Parts: sequence; structure tokens; C-alpha cells
Amino acid sequence: MNSTIALKLRRWNEADLNNLVKYANNRNVAKWLTNQFPHPYMKEDGKTYLSMIANENPIKVFAIEVNGKAVGSIGIFPQSDIHEKSAEMGYWLAEEYWGQGIMTKAIQEIVEYGFRTFDIVRIFARPFSTNLKSQRVLEKAGFVFEARLKNALFKNGEFMDEIIYAKLKE
Repeated sequence: MNSTIALKLRRWNEADLNNLVKYANNRNVAKWLTNQFPHPYMKEDGKTYLSMIANENPIKVFAIEVNGKAVGSIGIFPQSDIHEKSAEMGYWLAEEYWGQGIMTKAIQEIVEYGFRTFDIVRIFARPFSTNLKSQRVLEKAGFVFEARLKNALFKNGEFMDEIIYAKLKE
């Protein structure tokens, strides 16, 4: 990671709205996320998102702040029922910050937070089979490949495999 980058995970706030919209409104970001993440990403989408996560306690969704501005998001979502000891992790980062080690560090931080905060033993992520960079960042952060679900995803008119990576509590 570039040593001049100051990375911090923190609660999103209303002052982040313009940066959220600026960085989320990118087809190259949206194409790797579920359809709940809209494209184009408009100011109303950002307001809805920020109000939805505003009062989380404990926090589950964090802004990824780099050098004082929110440039992405990372969240950890404890599951329920027979999956109650697992949590799913999801994330995105502004395209101009890709390839700088930021997401690897953010994932490592949220994993520590997740195991410390929630009664879980496993954190998993489900990148698209075509998102090799996301798979690589998970591996760098200590996640292990668990499964490939054939044609489990349908996005932008095409089928893709879903990949499952996980990290167990030590």
C-alpha cells in the first residue's frame, strides 16, 4: 500500500453524500455489485442509503475514508437461523483508488472488527467469477476459496458463476 495513503473505516455521515454519489455513480463499480446498487447512482440513492444505515448499532456498514474523504464502503452482515455464526462481507471502492492495497487493508480491519463485535466464527464474501481482482484482494486478506456455484448469478443479461471465499476465526 502506498505509504502516503491514510485509510480509516468510520461511520458514514450526511456530509459524505456528494463523495458517495461521485464515486458510486460508476458503471465499473456497479457491474460487480448486486442490482440493489443502482446505476446510475443519483443523489436520492445516496440519501436513501445514508438514512438506511444511519442508526446502526453496532455499525455494520462503514465508509472507507482515504486522506480525509469517503471513497468506498465496506460492510459486515451477520446471518440468522442456522447461519447465525457466519457473516457476509460486501464492499466497493472508487475506481481511481483500485490497485493501491486499500481494499486489502479495509478487509483486514473489518474482519478484526467483525470477529471482535459479533458472535461469529466465519466471514464470507461472494465475488462474481469474472471479478478476478476482487478474488485476489480476498486472498491477500487471508480468505480461502470455498466454492464455485455454476450460473448462480444473472447480471446485465449474462450468467456468471458465484465464488465463495471465507475466513474462519482463529
